[in-house]
Amino acid sequence: MKTMKRSTLAIALIALVVVIAAIFFMRGGKPSDKAGDPVAAAKGKDGAAAPRPALTVTVARPEATELMLTLAANGNVAAWQEAVIGSESNGLKLAEVRVNVGDTVKKGQVLAVFSPETVQADIAQARASLAEARATAADAAGNAARARTLQATGALSQQQINQYQTTEQTAKARVEAAEAVLAAQQVRGRNTQVLAPDDGVISARTATVGSVVAAGTELFRLIRQGRLEWRAEVTSAELSRVAVGTTAFVVSASGAQVRGKVRSIAPTVDPQTRAALVYVDLPNVQQNTGVKAGMFARGDFELGRSTAPTVPQAAVVPRDGFNNVFILKPDNKVSQMKVQIGRRLNDRIEITSALPEGAQVVVQGAGFLNDGDLVRVVDAPSPPSSAGAQPARPAASAAAAK
Repeated sequence: MKTMKRSTLAIALIALVVVIAAIFFMRGGKPSDKAGDPVAAAKGKDGAAAPRPALTVTVARPEATELMLTLAANGNVAAWQEAVIGSESNGLKLAEVRVNVGDTVKKGQVLAVFSPETVQADIAQARASLAEARATAADAAGNAARARTLQATGALSQQQINQYQTTEQTAKARVEAAEAVLAAQQVRGRNTQVLAPDDGVISARTATVGSVVAAGTELFRLIRQGRLEWRAEVTSAELSRVAVGTTAFVVSASGAQVRGKVRSIAPTVDPQTRAALVYVDLPNVQQNTGVKAGMFARGDFELGRSTAPTVPQAAVVPRDGFNNVFILKPDNKVSQMKVQIGRRLNDRIEITSALPEGAQVVVQGAGFLNDGDLVRVVDAPSPPSSAGAQPARPAASAAAAK
């Protein structure tokens, strides 16, 4: 029984093989050429496999854009004028300090006060000396007047009359000297109050309550009128491009940006650096917390505007130390091209080197391409419009709509 079953199975297998071979030879030994056959779809008319695009990209043409002409420079931020406020009194004790660093003060405001007791005593002494001198002068004037009345009678000699007159003049001079001493002491009395010489901001303070200072000792520093300036260094070759009144945008190390105007240009050029200082007025120091005197800052002078070809920033690919763009060719292959870039405006970059006429540059996907790659071009997606946006429907209503 087992032998018969095996024989029957072998005969069936042989018959199946013969049927398959017959079908193959009847069809000529060729695979199916139907449209749905993946092998046929991958071949061209000549039987070779069709190339596949390396990437799907978007393209754009260079556009003429109005850009600002600028001149870059570096320099230090400094106070427009810094006043040194010192002591005019000698040997007095500092009794009170009324301001601190950063305070805004007005002209004539009291900044500090010295102890006035010593000066007041000197003023009282000077007044007493003046009163004594005036009394002496009045007595001398009376004696001189009586002597002049007796001059015609001959009761007094001419020598005695001259002595009375000389005494009168000496007394008058002593009165004037006493008045001068009193005025000096009164000035010392006024100097016991340290006053602000101008409006501004206190930038430094060395005054300490209780200290005894000598005349001329520095107590405060004042940024006059709260004004700062940017001292930009501009080379002699570019100095003629900057004029008084030119707008400048100053950027500090912290990133704070301030707009100022050129106030003056130095009349000389440094023989070592061949650069001249351009003084740019900055707004009030209290309003610009990111810009302080002593900072190093960079900036740009606004020289005008011009029109130049620009491309989207994504189209410029830095590679091997050069800036490149990919030009789309008619056969949908890309050609890598080195370019020179210039100014920037938002997301666009100026191309200063020449591009082929009517060129289209790859934008989206440019960073992933190589020279000669085949690409598939699609339209750039339009920015979403808030006006046309539809609110999302609940899941239940969406299901009901289906």
